[in-house]
Amino acid sequence: MAEEHFDVLTKSGEKTGVSKPRHVSEIHRDGDYHRAVHVWIFVESTQELLLQLRSDDKDSWPGQWDISSAGHISAGDPSLISAQRELEEELGIKLPKDAFEKIFVFLQECVTNNGKFINNEFNDVYLVTVLHPIPLEAFTLQKEEVSAVKYIPYEEYRSLLAKEDPAYVPYDVNGDYGKLFEIIRQRYSPVTLEAKLTELSEADQKALGLIVKAAKVIDDIFYEQLWYSNPALRAWLKEHANASELDKLKWDYFLINKSPWSSLDENEPFLTTADSAVKLLPQATKPIAGWKGIEYRAAFPLTKPPGANFYPPDMDKMEFNLWLSSLTEEQKHAATGFFSTIKRRSEANLDASQSDHLANITKKLPDSNSDLYSVPYSEIYRPFLTKASDLLHKAGDLATSQSLKKLLHSKAEAFLSNDYYESDIAWMDLDSKLDITIGPYETYEDEIFGYKASFEAFIGIRDDKATADLKLFGDNLKLLEDNLPLDSVYKSKDVSAAPIRVIQLIYNSGDVKGPQTVAYNLPNDEKIVKDRGTSMVMLKNVQEAKFEHILKPIAEVIISKEQRGFVDFDSFFTHTICHECCHGIGPHTITLPDGQTSTVRKELQELHSAMEEAKADIVGLWALKFLITKGLLPKSMVESMYVSFLAGCFRSIRFGLTEAHGKGQALQFNWLYEKGAFVFHEDSTFSVDFSKVEDAVESLSHEILTIQGRGDKKAATLLLNNYCTITGPLKTSLEKLESVKVPVDISPTFPLADALMN
Repeated sequence: MAEEHFDVLTKSGEKTGVSKPRHVSEIHRDGDYHRAVHVWIFVESTQELLLQLRSDDKDSWPGQWDISSAGHISAGDPSLISAQRELEEELGIKLPKDAFEKIFVFLQECVTNNGKFINNEFNDVYLVTVLHPIPLEAFTLQKEEVSAVKYIPYEEYRSLLAKEDPAYVPYDVNGDYGKLFEIIRQRYSPVTLEAKLTELSEADQKALGLIVKAAKVIDDIFYEQLWYSNPALRAWLKEHANASELDKLKWDYFLINKSPWSSLDENEPFLTTADSAVKLLPQATKPIAGWKGIEYRAAFPLTKPPGANFYPPDMDKMEFNLWLSSLTEEQKHAATGFFSTIKRRSEANLDASQSDHLANITKKLPDSNSDLYSVPYSEIYRPFLTKASDLLHKAGDLATSQSLKKLLHSKAEAFLSNDYYESDIAWMDLDSKLDITIGPYETYEDEIFGYKASFEAFIGIRDDKATADLKLFGDNLKLLEDNLPLDSVYKSKDVSAAPIRVIQLIYNSGDVKGPQTVAYNLPNDEKIVKDRGTSMVMLKNVQEAKFEHILKPIAEVIISKEQRGFVDFDSFFTHTICHECCHGIGPHTITLPDGQTSTVRKELQELHSAMEEAKADIVGLWALKFLITKGLLPKSMVESMYVSFLAGCFRSIRFGLTEAHGKGQALQFNWLYEKGAFVFHEDSTFSVDFSKVEDAVESLSHEILTIQGRGDKKAATLLLNNYCTITGPLKTSLEKLESVKVPVDISPTFPLADALMN
């Protein structure tokens, strides 16, 4: 039988093409880098790890407690196969591949046995999670390797390692191996968001409680908009959240993402059908005595539906466009508008059998040869919107501010009429200490066309001083529009000053999943933008939390030591203001080459969100420099705004390239890096080349604005395909941030809103 060999690796873990015999005198005598596997068995119900007692005959750490199972990877063998083999050989446990979760790679470099045993080992670390302890008598131990096994609470084991207890093989729990004890790594930093209510009258505080209740209803609508089985999954996960620590983690992460798909992982599912709701269908077959019916788990697609629940899941663009071509202009407007969903007639009877409300909708359908039909939000979400409307009317009756009173009553009416124009004008005119945004606005979830708006709510207390300080930006929008790096033919002739309100957020709901919004510029309805422009709201306490918990730690890791001091909150906050202002300038309503009038949103369709976010970001940076040049902002901001922007790139790209902000940020970063404006150093940090950054920012601003002005979807596709990638230096930096556990975003709690609800 041929002797087993190990692959010899470089210090960075690459194969050298050389292999050596297993014999200890060679691989460990020479200190060659090689590979091994570590397998840990974790018991979910008892929160314990399984340890093995190493045989007294072992060359290293004899008679000490160690990993559940471990072994070298033979030359040419896959890591996972080696993990399976070692677990079976050492402990007599045979598990399938899907039981092994690879959690990290650990490089172990140490010397023992008076220098005779040099261990330079890359260890692929696997976790096997079992629900209940495997009985000790079920193990078949390989006596020459393992003397005994035992279970130990993982926190106790961590403590023993930290104390360097001689009975246990040493691992540095403060180093890379500490990851084992973070079964689910921290990705969202928990923060508490509050504000003082002392300036609100008793009546306004009562109104606030009703508005929070209405916002809770908005949350219910958004869960349904995101995916048709979302409400059932939500109820199931909530019901079982206390069954185990893992079930609680699933519930917590579901609440952050508001679906089974992770916003930070390119919408990869973090649940499976095995985690899903169990449903009972008593009438699915003919009745059988003593049998209650079919119980099944509600399956969900591994791929997040690009059309969310706005369209039938099996509908494609061709089918939609063929149907659209058969409609009248009025019907086309409804079908492509913000406030309607698209359904199938062929599914109408099934839908009706599941809901009396849907049954009433299907009864009203006119005859048609097409399978598709459009339903306004006011009909499809009628039960929710009726409740929310009642709550807003009651709150409006209590509100002391006339502008708030008008907003609440008009929004309550819009919920039931599906006409949001007057209520959005009332929102723009809002002048109240209590600041409310509620209704369907952003279209990020419609990844097919970017037509359909998701419901959301933001409730805050206006910061009067910060609001007064920002008047400069709204007053200079026309000046910025006239000087955009864009051919005059594409510039907007009528630009209204954008009112800016700064608030301290006390509650949000609906379309606020994953990364938290720091500001928003609304409305998105091109008719209102053309007639009145836009208004923006800055969430100052959210921005402060992100700066402290995320941007500062990112800067410590990613920005070169010489430029790190330039990263400051004022620059971060001011660029966010400019970002939101710049949503209101540039092309919106456009003239196509054939002379027809259209909008950027309709021409770019699903690419619009990413292009618009990139536009607002990069043109916002251009606008800051322009205002500095005009003497409207201090020159001392120049370096800090560019370096803070660079640090902010990594904050947004970590949201993932399926998310509009992350996609737009990757485009900007790679463009500026290609132009030499961002410089990558040998220590894996970045700096800004101040001599090149201004021209690079202007060139990208011109590129994006021109594509929007022309409504050129082909050019937008090419630009995003070329630049929305994770390049080598970017990948290195993102991995570095991951290794030091910088949170990707914040996860807010709202104790004040909870108290008002109670």
